[in-house]
Amino acid sequence: MNATTYVTQAVDKHSAKVTDLGDRLLWVVALLALIALVYWLMWRAWRKRAARQSDLPELPRIPDNLGEPLAELSGRYHASTTAGDWLDRIAARGLGTRSLVELTLTEQGVAVRRPAATDFFIPAEALRGARLDKGIAGKVVPEGGLLVITWQHGDRLIDSGFRSEHPAEHPEWVTALSNLNTTKEGAR
Repeated sequence: MNATTYVTQAVDKHSAKVTDLGDRLLWVVALLALIALVYWLMWRAWRKRAARQSDLPELPRIPDNLGEPLAELSGRYHASTTAGDWLDRIAARGLGTRSLVELTLTEQGVAVRRPAATDFFIPAEALRGARLDKGIAGKVVPEGGLLVITWQHGDRLIDSGFRSEHPAEHPEWVTALSNLNTTKEGAR
């Protein structure tokens, strides 16, 4: 083939038809409407879940005088679920809101300070245990990467999941919570 053949072939070919701008805009608008509908349905389901759980009492406030800290932890609060069912997230009273967290353990209980959500307090009498786990309501981490505190609130047993900035601190917390629980049970 010579150069003339290449030029002839290039002239004979036509570029692909350009799609109509109106059709493209219609597809984009339809896609955006679908995305908005999905988000609205998720928001509505979350509100219904919170309404179903509205019988949950108000969360205890952090006392003014906590006493001497036994342990402290900085990290993330992931969720609270019905104890034993790691997928049944509790949405009521702000317990479903993920946020940064500062935990402080004292003789009185656990102070949960969350800058992006409602702070709450877990009284020592309400503590039922602590363990290391790998998942809670939409968050899965390596084995032992999650500190789960089980506590009683009203007539509901709750698991709350926390992940420290330094997961090596988790076993210390499990031990400290177990010791506090044993001390409180011995005092009864």
